[in-house]
Amino acid sequence: MALDFSSAVERTVTPEALIGARYRDGTLATGPWNEVLSTLLAHRSVRAYLPDPLPAGTLECLVAAAQSASTSSNLQTWSVVAVEDPARKARLAELASGQKHIVQCPLFLVWCVDLARLRRAAEERQIALEGLDYLEPFIVGVVDAALAAQNASIAIESLGLGFVLIGAMRNHPEEVAAELGLPPHVMALFGMCVGYPDPAVATGVKPRLPQRAVLCGERYSGVPQSEAFGEYDRRIREFQREQRMPEIDWTQQATTRVRTAASLHGRDRIRQALEILGFALR
Repeated sequence: MALDFSSAVERTVTPEALIGARYRDGTLATGPWNEVLSTLLAHRSVRAYLPDPLPAGTLECLVAAAQSASTSSNLQTWSVVAVEDPARKARLAELASGQKHIVQCPLFLVWCVDLARLRRAAEERQIALEGLDYLEPFIVGVVDAALAAQNASIAIESLGLGFVLIGAMRNHPEEVAAELGLPPHVMALFGMCVGYPDPAVATGVKPRLPQRAVLCGERYSGVPQSEAFGEYDRRIREFQREQRMPEIDWTQQATTRVRTAASLHGRDRIRQALEILGFALR
């Protein structure tokens, strides 16, 4: 089932249609339902934006939603940099393999793991922080930033806006840090284009793996995953045909993406970049 959304989430779309578009396997909505679930199930990445500016106060609203996400031990080990300057967006787009939607969108958010703030609080109080040099706080920061960004993404779509995440902020971590003025112990994890979707560019809801490939009861099992691969490859190709995209099996596309170090597009040196950016990660 193909569903195209040209602007805001269509509130009149039924749960059955939304579930059907997300899985394309006959799965029906049988549980409780509300408008929040409709927004979540209607998500799709937006890569074409109108030039219209966002209403005043939108950014602050999105940050409030982000700060309402869970955070480990209330450490709040993330920050976000809001970029609206066209020249800076263009430079960031160049660092992200020339993705034009970074330039096109009115607001570009860069979500960061931020251990510098805790260090600043400790230094001002003359407290030594040995624990921040270990891997665990970095993982906490990554999780915190992802949770915050996901909260913001739900808020974005609930307002009739669209977004797409940009992992290519990690292609050149040091250059991105320099462009954004990030201090040591702060790293850009991913970007987020935000704006009004261009209705002239229809974008469908991409089907996901069947639930049996990701949902395990009591104990992990890979058997249902193997059974789902061929079925999902067919559904992805169907979606690609509808969207006039090159057809390629998900299993081929996903494994190719991590097949070699070169296929990581510069992200194979993230450990080295982290050391340069001040993260010890013992």
